[in-house]
Amino acid sequence: MTICAQHRVCLFGKVSNDAMYVNDAGEMVQQVWHNLPDRFGPVCLDTFVVMPNHIHGIIQLTDVEIGPDFNVDNPHKKSRAILGNVVGVFKSITTHQYAIAVRDRHWLPFDKRLWQRNYYEHIIRDRDALQNIRQYIANNPSHWEQDRLHPNNSSKW
Repeated sequence: MTICAQHRVCLFGKVSNDAMYVNDAGEMVQQVWHNLPDRFGPVCLDTFVVMPNHIHGIIQLTDVEIGPDFNVDNPHKKSRAILGNVVGVFKSITTHQYAIAVRDRHWLPFDKRLWQRNYYEHIIRDRDALQNIRQYIANNPSHWEQDRLHPNNSSKW
């Protein structure tokens, strides 16, 4: 999953020498991410990275029960609803904590929203895909200058 800061503003740190250095805001984002399993029982976190203006992470949903609303034509519907709830809570908590820090700690302000309205998700279907995505996330800081989410690369969107 990928979640981008509103207007791709770099609020969470910087990349230098192919490594990501989070600032206080980036540390807060990491902490909220790592606390998600405490809020959601069926959530297992995998590879994750905070970038200057977005995050990448893998969330595994475990123990998703198949109840009366299970749809055989769309078996991932319930998982997507749970993921949407997890993302919504993540965005809400980080936005609230960031807004407080703007007031109390003079963090850079954001324009109406901390995060873009939606997020990108991808269902990982096999071990090879999992390994490829883990590698992509781990290597993301070293490819920052070419990243389509880099502010200087807005024309690549």
